[in-house]
Amino acid sequence: MRLRNQRGCLRCTRRKTGPSCWEFLWRENDADGSRTRRTAVIGTLEQFPTRDLAQAAVNGLRMSINQDRNRQREQSITVADLVDHYIITELSDEADWHSHATRIVYSEFLQRWIRPHWGSVGIRDVRTVAVERWLKQLRRVNGERLADATKAKIRNLMSVSFNHAIRYEWLEQGRNPITLVRQSAQRKWAPEILEPHEIQHLLLQLSSCFRLMVLLDVTTGLRRSELLALKWSDVDFSSLELNVVRSIYLRIVGNCKTEASRKPVPLDAHVAADLWLWKEASKYSKSGDWIFASPHTQGKYPFWPDILLLKIIQPAARRAGINKRIGWHTFRHSYSSLLVANGENVKVVQELMRHASSRFTLDVYSQARKGAKRRAQQRIVQMILPENFDDAVPEISLEGARNDAE
Repeated sequence: MRLRNQRGCLRCTRRKTGPSCWEFLWRENDADGSRTRRTAVIGTLEQFPTRDLAQAAVNGLRMSINQDRNRQREQSITVADLVDHYIITELSDEADWHSHATRIVYSEFLQRWIRPHWGSVGIRDVRTVAVERWLKQLRRVNGERLADATKAKIRNLMSVSFNHAIRYEWLEQGRNPITLVRQSAQRKWAPEILEPHEIQHLLLQLSSCFRLMVLLDVTTGLRRSELLALKWSDVDFSSLELNVVRSIYLRIVGNCKTEASRKPVPLDAHVAADLWLWKEASKYSKSGDWIFASPHTQGKYPFWPDILLLKIIQPAARRAGINKRIGWHTFRHSYSSLLVANGENVKVVQELMRHASSRFTLDVYSQARKGAKRRAQQRIVQMILPENFDDAVPEISLEGARNDAE
């Protein structure tokens, strides 16, 4: 039996109090077979000033209403339908699969790159080679070619979206066309790593809480969203631990990135002492206050990370004679690489970084330091060429060696 497609009706309704709202109306069958009218509020007129914007917002809800019908093979589902349904079910505030930052980035990628080009194409008509060609020609607004790493993220997000369609039985198992799309994820440049003496020089150029901020970040490997979301209640001075329980992105507080991210982080006694001194000096030292509260917002929010980087940390690095590209993740990469250079157990490094996989820790975050590589090579040479090896080898003249080579 073919199921009826519920297109529904969108209307703008005036309210006695507050702004006018967009409402979506449809009918569905109850258990006894009777048809019942349903209504859902989509948003206010301020949120969606035009009917087109409201229609785009309601599309994901319409897909949910028709999910049984969408399982029929003859039903036409476009990539735009899939994107809208994915956003409303997986990236809404009610969904807790991803952190707030991840939801923002995913939504931006879907709306900026995937939906404009593929929106009108049926999900059964997307072809692997066509996606590869499309990824190759992607460019930014200024005409610069999009980085391979960014293209790989777009490709992966497309694959996740099609897996979403398979999960809802709109596509058959094994019908994900993105699975075989080839796309390099090679970075334009390797992440910068700070050596211990560079970190020392940088700290000397910072004062007040900014020095503590960098010291805490480079000795714990916290992500910037976790670092700035710390409150005094998260610090356990008696057991020397930080409880990472939230993150903050664009001043929106949300969950941490992964389950592994929510594990406690050990705190060194020296760093804990500096934290205690800052607590004594800070105007915002109550249990529920941000550790790095911004005085410009009277402590309501922590410092804005990009402003800190641009106006405080990067100028301090230049004064310290550091000419490397420094971002917040530089401290996290440095922490991981220094742990590996010290010969720490891989499992220890993984758990300190709070990664779900040790392979990800080693492949993405850790780099071997130049001195460590040279010393490792020297140890091999010493095994092959012991100290008394030269005495046992007959002398060979440079001229004789050249003649033998010829």
